[in-house]
Amino acid sequence: MSRSSPAERAFVLGFDGVPWRLIEQWSEEGELPNFARMREDGASGTLESTQPATTPLAWPSIATGVWPDKHGLYGFQNLSSGYSHEMYTSYDMQQPALWDLLSPAHVGNVPMTYPPQEIDGSMVTGMMTPSTDKEYTHPPELKADIESQIPDYTISLDYPEYADRLEEFEVAVNDMLENRKTVMNLQMDEAGDDWRLFFFVFTAPDRFQHLIWDMDRLLAHYKKLDEILGEVMDYTEEHDADLYVTSDHGFGPIEELVYVNHILEEEGYLFREEDDGTRGALASLGISRDRITDALERVGISEELIVSTLPRSLVDSVAEQIPGDHALYDVDYERTAAFVHGAGCLYINDTERFDSGVVEPRQVPALKAELTDLFESVTNDEGEPMLNVLDGDELFPTDDGSPDLIVNGHDVYEARNAITDEATGPTGTYAASHRKEGIVLCRGPSIEAGATLRGARVVDIAPTLLHGIGEPVPKNADGRVLFDAFDTETEPASTKVERTGVSQSDTDGSVEDDFTDVEDRLKGLGYME
Repeated sequence: MSRSSPAERAFVLGFDGVPWRLIEQWSEEGELPNFARMREDGASGTLESTQPATTPLAWPSIATGVWPDKHGLYGFQNLSSGYSHEMYTSYDMQQPALWDLLSPAHVGNVPMTYPPQEIDGSMVTGMMTPSTDKEYTHPPELKADIESQIPDYTISLDYPEYADRLEEFEVAVNDMLENRKTVMNLQMDEAGDDWRLFFFVFTAPDRFQHLIWDMDRLLAHYKKLDEILGEVMDYTEEHDADLYVTSDHGFGPIEELVYVNHILEEEGYLFREEDDGTRGALASLGISRDRITDALERVGISEELIVSTLPRSLVDSVAEQIPGDHALYDVDYERTAAFVHGAGCLYINDTERFDSGVVEPRQVPALKAELTDLFESVTNDEGEPMLNVLDGDELFPTDDGSPDLIVNGHDVYEARNAITDEATGPTGTYAASHRKEGIVLCRGPSIEAGATLRGARVVDIAPTLLHGIGEPVPKNADGRVLFDAFDTETEPASTKVERTGVSQSDTDGSVEDDFTDVEDRLKGLGYME
């Protein structure tokens, strides 16, 4: 029996934060006809995210086929041995992505791709781009094309501005969605017929859902996503390409915040800086970090101006002298045994890894066991768990510098790392947050119609895509090829997976940009203090 050749190209269409249950429900009810066509004509199912289930871990895992211990990104910010942090950039990616393996490639709005790489094709960076004043495209002239069609093009929204103006927020998100679609169309024009990979992400659904979790308003937003999907389906049909529709994680409502560093403080594992010396003098005068920044902003000196004008090391050293409740600046590390940084990444303050460590390496396993028991014992009034705890060594076995534990909220609870006076608190403006189950839907010349994918994970996308278009899979890939996705009459369904060696991604460099705007946007979404 002759088998048809694999597709020669593939398109990854990303919808950040879209959960499977909403796609399943609304496609079956006829509300999302293009998602329904994807399910009927192709393979689909849930997609398990990283732990923690967050953007900066999951999109790199989708793009590379490896877990964070191999691609190197554990959050939005990297934690140093001296307890300072800086933004992760594309230079920190340690594993080649699909666009490094396939060319020509066109990459748009994918988180963690700033600064743009000089690939064979085009690239428009997204989420971590400081501002449109920076070079955010390759080739550079693509920036002018974007801004000629979208004069007010922005990287993202200032979310705190919309906390009490949800109707305006809805309009702003829809405008952002339309602008991203224009960028995608520009890159399609740039690509012409000469491309092997297209990888474009729409982050709007994630942003929308953090502040709005109302089914009618969500459905209206998802119908816009469905229209975009329809356009991409037509495009991939014209180019005989396999289409992979994915999200990096799911979403669900939240009802209460759990402050994990407070729990550590309450149990004697974490200590705040004493308000003595300069801190004490300022505290006695009622001066705090928030009050200082508020006062400066009233006279026209913004936090952005301070950070962009002064060296980050100086800003950090001054911030440490001013009273506040920051999970890095206000911790006494010479007495602290463990602390949480970023999205639930818990670190034992050991003497081998940290400059002011107090825990001997031999004591780490016992302390991890203690802390696991502690967090698992945190329950609500009905005795139900509020936190999930995972072992970092099991999640990230190839990296000795990975987090020791991952502590996430369970179900309707959201874990936060701010230092507070209470263990729990209201969600404020946040209506919903991440869940581990996202989506994967595949359609194209290589794909089996009506197939159900079970047990798919974010790291499985890259190996499946590569094998589906007849390309070898990196030997160190953590993901597997999802053979259930392929039509039994095609070569990918019966061909053995070819493996290839892989070299570390050649993106050495450093970025001196001011990321204050990025930090503010992340704070507005609850991703950062």
